[in-house]
Formats: sequence, C-alpha cells, structure tokens
Amino acid sequence: MVRLLVQWLLSAVALLVVSNLVPGFYVQGLGPALVAALVIGLLNATVGFLLKILTFPISILTLGLFLLVINGLMIMVASNLVRGFHVRGFGPAFWGAVVLALLGMLIRAVTKNA
Repeated sequence: MVRLLVQWLLSAVALLVVSNLVPGFYVQGLGPALVAALVIGLLNATVGFLLKILTFPISILTLGLFLLVINGLMIMVASNLVRGFHVRGFGPAFWGAVVLALLGMLIRAVTKNA
C-alpha cells in the first residue's frame, strides 16, 4: 500500500517536472498533479489498455513508438477532465508522454529495491 502511494506521489512530481520542461504542458501545483496522475493511471489501465491491444500490430511495426502516441492521447483526455492540468494540443502531449516515459523508467529504477 505504501509503495503504491509513493508511486502515485512520484508520478505527480514527474508531471510537475514535465510541465517545466515541455512548452504547452501546464500543471498548476501538486494537487492538480496528484489528480492528473490518478486520472492518467486509470485511463491507461482501462481505455489505454484496450487501445494498446487493438493497435498491437502498429506498435510492432513502429518498434513500440506508437505506444507514445496512445499515451499522449491519454494525457490529452486527462487534461480535459482535470482542473489545473492543461495540455495545448497533441504535440505537447506527445513530448510529455516521451518525458514521462523516461522519468517513469528512472523512478522504477530508483524504487525497484525500495
């Protein structure tokens, strides 16, 4: 349970980092970042999972890069649902997904043994 809460908090911090790195990607503080991290996680676990299954052949052809497109779409949907979290178009959502993927790898590496 504690590990899940730490993961959630780190995901929210990652969104705050992305908002400082990617133009057009805005998070208005830790509260909206926590809600956005939760919504993005839920979207990826439901709609995103279904989209990843349906687009599996495209993902194979693009060596997995199409998964970033799906993650960008999930970020755009979340930005329409969460107050204080806004993404201006698909470009910032895509680059936000790229940076979030890199930060996610870093977070998993750091918290792997914790």
